[in-house]
Amino acid sequence: MGTKTGAHIVWDWNGTLFHDIDAIIGATNAAFAELGLEPLTLEKYRELYCVPVPKFYERLMGRLPTEAEWELMDDIFHRYYAEHRGACELTVGAAELLSGWRSAGRSQSILSMYVHEELVPLVRGFGIEPHFIRVDGRTGPSGGSKAEHMVRHLGSLSGVAAERTVVIGDAADDAVAALHVGARAVLYTGGSHSRASLEAVGVPVVDTLEEAVAEAERLAA
Repeated sequence: MGTKTGAHIVWDWNGTLFHDIDAIIGATNAAFAELGLEPLTLEKYRELYCVPVPKFYERLMGRLPTEAEWELMDDIFHRYYAEHRGACELTVGAAELLSGWRSAGRSQSILSMYVHEELVPLVRGFGIEPHFIRVDGRTGPSGGSKAEHMVRHLGSLSGVAAERTVVIGDAADDAVAALHVGARAVLYTGGSHSRASLEAVGVPVVDTLEEAVAEAERLAA
């Protein structure tokens, strides 16, 4: 697993392996309600969502939230998200794809901006942890970009070469993080972004995780 010649996938979690977009919309609208903002539809959310997340709120409010507003919204979001998360499942076909990639002798890992101490037991609870050589969640403050986390993540993977690595995620920031370390990216439309916003990034965009894995295999060849 994880040789210099082997292809490696870095998976995103929320909105990619974990189909939690309904929980995210519900938690976002709960946070908005606290500040008197109008609720968002899924389509509007995907049209406006961006990273870092305070910029997303700026698009909605017409200004960046104050530090106090950001902390309040972030706290409310995570509280409501934790309530709704239990109803969410892995994306259709994800478990089989993870097993197949591992069975073929290739390596894979998770890098998520979801808080690390909550991510690990969630992954473990779905019985998929053995498929990964590393699972990394966020350990610092929320609201940042994934790029610097990707540097540390790949640096911790013994024998994994960036040029043979493909990041699979649902957000433009996943592609930015991949390019930051010299890896490739495939973006999936089942999560936080609209297809149009993903296509603007200039990397392959797919509608299923099966297509994402096939594209990753081609890119890493």
